[in-house]
Amino acid sequence: MEKLLDIAEVSDRSGVSTSGLRYYEKKNLIEAVARKGLRRQYEPAVLQELALINLAKSAGFTLDEIGSVLRRPGTTLIPRDVLVDKAESLEDQAKHLVILANMLRHVANCPFEDHFDCSRFKKLLKVATRVTND
Repeated sequence: MEKLLDIAEVSDRSGVSTSGLRYYEKKNLIEAVARKGLRRQYEPAVLQELALINLAKSAGFTLDEIGSVLRRPGTTLIPRDVLVDKAESLEDQAKHLVILANMLRHVANCPFEDHFDCSRFKKLLKVATRVTND
């Protein structure tokens, strides 16, 4: 049997605060397997679960979405169609952010005092509006 990890050690190694770990437990994302006094104890595999949680959060998944995958009996496989949908959503967000960055850069350097006199500004504004409304 592998040595159990104390909540403080899990926090240090994962970068998740102890209150965050307790919250993840409440949301059924992770599970303490024992207690040593009042301190929660975890299997070492919890570090891998926490890495997956952090990655999924970075990709925009909600904790409920993450929990539905992590706590599916007998598997932690992520449905591939969900991943494809999320990847496409992130790509759309990235395109939108590039358009906004270009627009801000143009506005900052535009030679026209009134930006609405600038044909390039008006074109960028139309593109940004179209992307936002899609």
